[in-house]
Amino acid sequence: MRYLFLIIAMVFSLNLIAQETTGSIVGKLIDKEQNNEPLAFANVLIKGTTIGTQSDFDGLYGISGLEPGVYTVQYSYLGYETVEIPNITVEADKVTSIDVPMSASSGFQLDEVVVTTVARKDSEVALLLEQRNAITVVESIGAKELGDLGIRDAKTATTKISGVTESEASGDIFVRGLGDRYLSTTLNGLPIPSDNVDRKNINLGLFPTRVIQNVSISKTYSAKGSADQASGNINITSRELAGSSELSVGISGGLNSSVFQDDINNNFKTSPNLDDSTFGFYSSKNPLINQVTQQGWDPIIRENPYNFGANITMGKKFFNNKLSFLLTGAHSENYIYNVGSFQFLEFGFVQIGVPDYVTYQTTINNSALLDLTWYINDKNKIKSTTTFLNTLNDFVIEQGAAGEAQISDDTGNRGGSEFARDQNTKQTQLLVTQLIGQHTLGEKNNLKWAVGFNNLNADEPNRIRNQLFFDANGPSDIELNSQGGFNQRKAAQLIEDIEYNGYINDSFHVIDEEDSGKSFDIDLGLAYRNKERDFSSEFIGVTEPVRFTLSTNSLDDLNSIFTIPNFQDGNLEINQLGQNSNGERQDTYNGTYESKAAYADFNVQFGKWNVNAGLRVQLDDIFVTYDVGNDGGSGRVGEVNQEYNNVYPSVNLKYTLNEKQALRFAGSRTITLPEFKEIAPFEYVSPSGLVVLGNADNLTASFSNNFDLKWEFFPSNDQLISLALFYKNIENPINRTLAKGGENRLTFDNTGDNATVYGIELESKIGLITPIVNEDDGGYSGIDLNLVFNATYMEHKQDLKFLTNDEGGVTEFFRFGSSRETGLEGASDFIMNTSLNLKTSGDNKFAASLNASYASDKIYVLGNPDGTANYDYSYNDNIVENGFVVLNGRISKTFAKKLEVSLTGQNLLNPDIKQTQNVLDNFVEIRDFSDDIDVRLGPNAPERILRSEVVRQYKLGRTIRLGFNYTF
Repeated sequence: MRYLFLIIAMVFSLNLIAQETTGSIVGKLIDKEQNNEPLAFANVLIKGTTIGTQSDFDGLYGISGLEPGVYTVQYSYLGYETVEIPNITVEADKVTSIDVPMSASSGFQLDEVVVTTVARKDSEVALLLEQRNAITVVESIGAKELGDLGIRDAKTATTKISGVTESEASGDIFVRGLGDRYLSTTLNGLPIPSDNVDRKNINLGLFPTRVIQNVSISKTYSAKGSADQASGNINITSRELAGSSELSVGISGGLNSSVFQDDINNNFKTSPNLDDSTFGFYSSKNPLINQVTQQGWDPIIRENPYNFGANITMGKKFFNNKLSFLLTGAHSENYIYNVGSFQFLEFGFVQIGVPDYVTYQTTINNSALLDLTWYINDKNKIKSTTTFLNTLNDFVIEQGAAGEAQISDDTGNRGGSEFARDQNTKQTQLLVTQLIGQHTLGEKNNLKWAVGFNNLNADEPNRIRNQLFFDANGPSDIELNSQGGFNQRKAAQLIEDIEYNGYINDSFHVIDEEDSGKSFDIDLGLAYRNKERDFSSEFIGVTEPVRFTLSTNSLDDLNSIFTIPNFQDGNLEINQLGQNSNGERQDTYNGTYESKAAYADFNVQFGKWNVNAGLRVQLDDIFVTYDVGNDGGSGRVGEVNQEYNNVYPSVNLKYTLNEKQALRFAGSRTITLPEFKEIAPFEYVSPSGLVVLGNADNLTASFSNNFDLKWEFFPSNDQLISLALFYKNIENPINRTLAKGGENRLTFDNTGDNATVYGIELESKIGLITPIVNEDDGGYSGIDLNLVFNATYMEHKQDLKFLTNDEGGVTEFFRFGSSRETGLEGASDFIMNTSLNLKTSGDNKFAASLNASYASDKIYVLGNPDGTANYDYSYNDNIVENGFVVLNGRISKTFAKKLEVSLTGQNLLNPDIKQTQNVLDNFVEIRDFSDDIDVRLGPNAPERILRSEVVRQYKLGRTIRLGFNYTF
């Protein structure tokens, strides 16, 4: 803890140098003498200065680098009346647009001019100003900063915000120690579905920075948003056209260091599914059962798998800048190889042990965004956004090629070694269409509404699994392990989500007295969400009626076994799941989630105080029907229906100490709903052999009480120092845990009655060196050097349930080892991210950035006991993801004002990524000490000796990328 306060003291001792920021004036000149055609080569001058420009062929003009203030803008053209527009306000990092009609005759009317000011919400300064003025505690990072840092997607972007980290093991985002299920994710304020059956939120890595304007995290709750959140809401704002036009193209290429080693680049493996894919679009229509004989079982070799990317962006404004469109598209291909280890321990004994766990991963992304914005007039605006994302992830995972793996408990009396290979392709396609409207109904009434449609397909159309016996010490026959009937299989998992959502918000400005600093606003609104999921899973196994009849002499020549003649001759047989109630050999479930809400939000400002309070009535209905077939043919049919009808309060207080400092307090109550997968009893088998099982019988929602206290200091418009204290109390926390009774199964449960999280959070952005302002032309010279440093320290714990009935029998228990409590899944005690950013002035800028992040150890999976009488010595401990440092860097240079060349390095330190699990070394001594568990846990019991075992270890490799982007 003392290190954290030392860091805070060092930050406060830095010399803060104020930096003034600038704004811009842009617009279009119209020739009234030529039927409102564009007026080219007219002069535009800031009156009283020498700052000016000329309109181009399209009548467009722009003046940037203007100091904030009030100006008179003068427009002139030979033979035409000179026009002066007074009292034009230029704000820091905003664009003021002025469209002016000009003619040779007199009679110019000022009301013919359209003046609008738009914030550049992709810039650091604009986002800091938004954070400064926000009612709730919100932090953002914009597209400009993302580009400078070399960040390629929204997931990585969130980890540059204080208190946010990512689990490498699960891929989840954690905010203040709370993970996926405690978050909500929106796009332009509307919800979007998850692409993963195991998660509540979509993988933010699917959103490339090309389609992002900014990413923000609201860490406190407001009644305007869904109550299904505890740690915050992540909102992605999609791009829109900022200037009058845009056209740019970019290409990039690079490599991952782990791929280009040990001849991997000449023998990089992909699944045979990629033969049925074009540019990342999987297109096979062949039924899964036909794939057994009509598609190969061996991986395909690809040589020289270089990373590659290309993008294009185009946009323009029409009809006097009232209608704008922006279209952007991108394609990228990336390759990763890693070799590590994996083991699964059951009560201290190795059940699965693989010292050579090898992964080949191919990722192909396609993205497109179309934004149409129509400024009908100064009181009405309609915006349409369509986003399409297509991602294909292809994996080849091999275990045991070195001959030292223990994969199953079956050796078939063959001796030798075991080998397993999983080949899987996941195709994710997301279409999001949104229509958003803003209307000024009167001086004191604003209406905003939005409707959205989401269509998600997240499919694993053909997942190939093989388990084999072989002798790694010399030439031998390679034989099939046919235990259980599905060790040789092809499987499919198909998910489709269809969702309709929307909201309407009416704002009433009851009191608005700028002179006295008093205001009173009321927001009334309705929100609706309806999501339906169809899920199906199918397994086609292949077995030998007489074991070890067939063999081959190469691990990469299984095609010689799975031939049509071998099926025809009876050497191989098809094995399928038992029929479900519909006569299908599939596991299926259908989930429907409907949420209806109404809210009232009140905001009062008087003097230095701003008080925001709201109430939200939200009705949530989750209904899941499931039909699970099995090889016994009986099936399991059922349904789960959960309804939650509650009132959720929120309060946000802000006290302005002075122009640069403020204090904030926030309190709220929220809910965390279980997901479809968590309450559907379907078993998903991972490549490592771990099984994830839903809990239809016991899992229920949890509730959170949330409190925040924050101090903010803005030395200038682009600098910030803040310090926050936060506390959360969670009732019936939900966790991923190892299933009771051992075995390699994970499930979900309310593992405790209560959990608490509290901590301190530092956020800072400091200007170290600022450019010098040239008073003659208002331009800048010199360099801009700034430091961003964010840190969070947390304490977190949850009790572990141990419930008994009236007769003393244990009904529910989660205690293990000697502890009655444990930490929260995914919560790190300490989180830090920092970046040092340099940028030169002038048209041909040079920029460099070095950024690092660190999150200390976090629980990946909660442990579990063996039984109620021996949980103190026979148990599985927590699986912990160890902390590691990620270091990234980027340098870029602009040439001829239009061409940017960049070099990006990611994961430069290439640390070991580890998961560890403690094992009780002296469990025999503890067991034999007494037959009474209370005595074994008492003060006179032997000291417990714990041994740390590495259960997963690998490296991601370093990625180097060279990029070129040309703006026309």
